[in-house]
Amino acid sequence: MDIATHSPEDHRRRELGAFLRSRRERLSPDAAGIACGARRRTPGLRREEVAMIAGVGTTWYTWLEQGRDVRPSVEVLSALCQALRLDGAEQRHLFTLAGRQQPERRRIVQTKVEGPLLHMLQSLVLQPAYVVGPRWDVLAWNDAAVAIFGDYGQLEGDARNILHGVFTDPHRRHLLVDWEQLARATLAAFRAESAKYTGDPDFERLIALMMRSSPEFREWWPQRDVVHRLSGLKHLRHPIAGAMTFEHMSLSIDDGSDMRLIVYTPLAEQNSVAKLKKLLEAQTAERRSA
Repeated sequence: MDIATHSPEDHRRRELGAFLRSRRERLSPDAAGIACGARRRTPGLRREEVAMIAGVGTTWYTWLEQGRDVRPSVEVLSALCQALRLDGAEQRHLFTLAGRQQPERRRIVQTKVEGPLLHMLQSLVLQPAYVVGPRWDVLAWNDAAVAIFGDYGQLEGDARNILHGVFTDPHRRHLLVDWEQLARATLAAFRAESAKYTGDPDFERLIALMMRSSPEFREWWPQRDVVHRLSGLKHLRHPIAGAMTFEHMSLSIDDGSDMRLIVYTPLAEQNSVAKLKKLLEAQTAERRSA
């Protein structure tokens, strides 16, 4: 009688698949932020639901649970950890079974905009500008940015994030004339810049939120496009001023904080400078009358 033999690698892959399945069946749809009907026979999440949240293909994830030789990357393992809500011990176990080194988590220091950077930001009277942190959360902004993009001070938490705004805010979608092109570029630039933070819980939580909140993000994120942050023209459709054109630049802050200063310079095209001045005048008058 022939006795089937399996290598240690085969055993480890099967154990990896079994572990993923056990964690998937343990996690309720409510805990994962997935709405479902009253009647549901599947315990926990379905495979396609885990794949969607993690940003991988359903067939590929099925093969992984089946113990096939698909060799998940560190980035994918980190996404699965987030999708399945694994704790620290479970994450280490998953990486060990996959034969991968768990990435060190870079600690994101709390960033506060002050001193020369804040003074420079406020001095840009006719240039909408704001400062973003490593996760692209808007940390500070000037009056011109409020006139064009709205008051970030009225937003809280993830709503103040650039990705969140571009993909989920109807005002921002209407404002950007070439929305799809700019949204794709924004996503690709974020992926490139955030690679150093792969596995960081704050970043993974944001990505999981975006996967649930935006069908476009959910479709494009798995494509893994990357670009360097782009500068160039931005054509806007302001709800009051109408068509406006700006030159957009992203400037790194060389202090180790991974902050960036984003500046929009209005151009003469479409009378953008004069329109911005009128918006600022109206904004000042409104504040005085309040």
